[in-house]
Amino acid sequence: MNIFDKIKPLIYKTDPEFAHHMVEMIFKTARRCPLFFNPLIEKNFVDDEILHQKIWSLEFKNPIGVAAGFDKNATMIQAWPALGFGWGEIGAVTPKAQEGNEKPRAWRHIEYEAVQNAYGFNNDGVEVIKNRLKKIYPFILPIGANIGKNKTTKEENAIDDYKILVKELNDVVDFFVVNISSPNTPGLRDLLNEEFIKNLFKELKNLTKKPILIKFSPDMEDDFIRNLANISVLAGADGIIVTNTTINYDLVNSNIKKGGISGKPLASRSFEVLKIVANEVFGKIPIISVGGIDSAEEAYKRIRYGASLLQLYTAIIYKGPSIVGEINRGLIELLKKDGFNHISEAIGVDIPKKLQRVILK
Repeated sequence: MNIFDKIKPLIYKTDPEFAHHMVEMIFKTARRCPLFFNPLIEKNFVDDEILHQKIWSLEFKNPIGVAAGFDKNATMIQAWPALGFGWGEIGAVTPKAQEGNEKPRAWRHIEYEAVQNAYGFNNDGVEVIKNRLKKIYPFILPIGANIGKNKTTKEENAIDDYKILVKELNDVVDFFVVNISSPNTPGLRDLLNEEFIKNLFKELKNLTKKPILIKFSPDMEDDFIRNLANISVLAGADGIIVTNTTINYDLVNSNIKKGGISGKPLASRSFEVLKIVANEVFGKIPIISVGGIDSAEEAYKRIRYGASLLQLYTAIIYKGPSIVGEINRGLIELLKKDGFNHISEAIGVDIPKKLQRVILK
């Protein structure tokens, strides 16, 4: 039994949001202590050529990234390598600072290895976050900004919020992720429609040459997902992330009917959505898979069905801070076992041949 397994019962007795703040404080302090910090990097960060990729002209040392929500305010970026991540997202960031939804707004479902959150884009606002990023950018790992509209911004003015965010953050991040799929901002998912997406990318592409990705909800109908994937490519999306959290509360038998579910119960639907999207657009733009990934085997399954990159967050809560390193080392073993010399050779091999295209480098 490792140290994390010993202290898990104590962690789980604390409020999830408080525990998150404690982790943030620990890593903000630890990065100033090389005797503590450097051994974590050596233990957890996997840097092997077999996992290296160049995507959107960015260098990814390994495919596992930290999902949005973990580092909302860009306060823990320097800790990412200590946790083993090869890249990550900050945010979601909104133009104006906002407190988010009323507390309590996060719940663990320990028996399901899941988390339910209704945070509502609580963050320090783009100006404060931009100033933090200025101090460390460019960073040794790719940094993405997950961007969303303020809760008080009307739907007809939503594009203006995204434009502000791209303008303000363009010089301090490597790519953007348009978040219109969170269940925690009223009306946000209504923006997941053809007209809005086309107009949004048309406006944002005029403001930046950096990659702009879109994140999908797992709660959309399959046919809608197929259509939206193709629309996103035509609109100019540089990548698709599947998926955000789900509002299928039956997955964890939850009596709390707000917020989104993440973690192991989301794995099946997240993989289904990956398959739907990959069958439509694999080879046209990179696909990132997130949702319930907590092992090398699950990660490898996603890679074999078209995911160039992966993300996790909830797995750290239940598997501990060494999980990213364990997954990356496991991926290397699985790749070699199947005779692959590089991760790129495995991406998409399980997609039916008639649907495969030459993957973009």
